[in-house]
Amino acid sequence: MLSEHFKNKIYKDFDTVAFDSVFVSTMNSLSELFVNPKTIKAYYTSTTNEPKLVTKFYTDGELDSLVAYLENSKVHGFNPKIFKTEEIKGLLAELATNKFKNVEETYPVIAKLELLSANAYLNYNNYLKYGVVNPRNIFSRYYIKVKRPDSLGMTKLLASESLIDTLRIVQPKSPQYRALQEAYLKADALDEKRILLLNMERFRWKMPETGDNYVQVNIPDFKLTWFDKQDTVISMKVCVGGKRENGYDEKLKAFAKSGNLDDKPKNHETPLLFSKINSIQANPVWNIPVSIAQSEIYWMARKDPYYLSNSNINVYYKDKLIGEPDTINWSRYSRDKLPFKFKQGSGGGNALGKFKFIFDNSSSIYLHDTNNKNGFNLTNRAISHGCVRVEKPLEFAERLVGDGYIYDKLRAEVDLPPVDSTHNKWYKKRMAAKADTTKAFKLKPAWFGPKKPVPLIITYFTAWAQNNKIEYRPDVYQMDEKLWVSMKKYRL
Repeated sequence: MLSEHFKNKIYKDFDTVAFDSVFVSTMNSLSELFVNPKTIKAYYTSTTNEPKLVTKFYTDGELDSLVAYLENSKVHGFNPKIFKTEEIKGLLAELATNKFKNVEETYPVIAKLELLSANAYLNYNNYLKYGVVNPRNIFSRYYIKVKRPDSLGMTKLLASESLIDTLRIVQPKSPQYRALQEAYLKADALDEKRILLLNMERFRWKMPETGDNYVQVNIPDFKLTWFDKQDTVISMKVCVGGKRENGYDEKLKAFAKSGNLDDKPKNHETPLLFSKINSIQANPVWNIPVSIAQSEIYWMARKDPYYLSNSNINVYYKDKLIGEPDTINWSRYSRDKLPFKFKQGSGGGNALGKFKFIFDNSSSIYLHDTNNKNGFNLTNRAISHGCVRVEKPLEFAERLVGDGYIYDKLRAEVDLPPVDSTHNKWYKKRMAAKADTTKAFKLKPAWFGPKKPVPLIITYFTAWAQNNKIEYRPDVYQMDEKLWVSMKKYRL
C-alpha cells in the first residue's frame, strides 16, 4: 500500500518478521500511556500485529480526519493533548515526507503511528459515548449502573471499516448535551464554562434505559418531574436529604478510631439511583432507621417519657411490642447498643404523611408525603434524613394508579371523598364505620399498585436546558467540585 502510494521501492523490502519485533517493542514502551492496554494488546495479537489503521486509513486521509477530530475535541471541553494529537500529527507528517533511506527506518514510525492512533481513536469514542469519569468510582452514594466501555465494543471499533463514519456517529446528539455545548462555546466567564463542562460530562454518562415515560428527581433543583418523552406531565417541589457535615471525611476517620457515636458525622445525602416505583402505601407505617433512633428518638424519649406515645411510636423488643414504652428507663441503655426497634403508626402525626411511594433500592429510601409542609417554602430544601418528600403526593398517586376506581379507593383510605360520585356509597360506609364509637376503628396501611411500574431516576444536574435557556442551580452536595478534580487531566 505504502509502496504504491509513495512510489517508493523501499517498501518492497518490508519484512514482516522484523517489523513485528519493532511493533512489540513499541507496544511495550507505550502501553503504560494507554487507557486500555490489555484490549489493544489482545487486538493486535489477534491480527498478528498488522498495522491495520495505517494500512486502511493512511492513504485515503482518514487518519488525517482523526487528527482533525482530536484537535477539535476542545468543543467538548477536552484537552487535545490527552490524545497525543501533536505526536500523531508529527508521525503522519514524517511518513508523508517519504525521505527514508531504507525500509527499516519506517518500522518505528509506522508502529508508533498505528498504536497512538488506536489509543486516541478508542479514547475519543469512549469519552464521548461514556464520559471520561466513572461516577461510581468517585461518589460514595452513586448507585446508578452507568454503562462503561467493554473490550468487545472496543475491538469492534478497532476493526471499523470507516473511521470518519464512526467519529461522526459518536458525536452526542441529545438536545440537552447540544444545548449545554452551544452555551459552553459561547461562554466567556470561567465559572460558567466550568459548570457547563461538568454537566456536559454528566450527560455523556450512559444511563439505564428509562423509556419515554419516567419520573426524575433532580437534587440540585429540588424538583420531581414526570416526563412523557420530552413533555412534562407533572412537576412538583421536593425536599431531599441534608448535605453531609463540613469536614465529613476527617470526622469519619476520627469516628473509625474512637467508635464513639458522638464522633460520627452526619450524612443524610439522598443517594443517586435508578429503580421502578412498584407500590403505594396509604397511611404508611414508618420503620424508623437505627441511625435516627440513635441520634434523635433516644434523646427525645430520655427527655420526655411520654414522647413515644404522644408521637404514636411503638417500641419493639425482640420483635415483640412493648405495651407501655413510657415506663422504659432509657438511662439504662447505651444509644449505640439499643436493643429496641421503633415504628411510627399510621395517622396524622406520621412523619411520612399519608402516602409512601416504594421502589427497590439498597439504601432503604422512598418518596413520601410529609406532615410538615413548611419545608416546601424553603429555597434550600436539602433538609430530610435522606428520603424524598414530595409536595403533591395525591396528584402523584393519581398519575401512578392511572385508574379512576382505584384512585377513589385510595382517596377513601385517607378520608377524601371520591371524584366519581357513583363511588359515594362505599365511601360513606367507610366513614360511618370510622365514626361508630361502639366499635374500635384502627387506621391501617393500605397498599395500591401503579398501573405498571414507573421508572424513577434520582440524579444530579447543576445546569441543563429548559425553555430555550440554560438553568443553573447551586451545587448543594458539592459534587461539582469532586467531579472537577477527577476531570482535571482530561479538560482544558
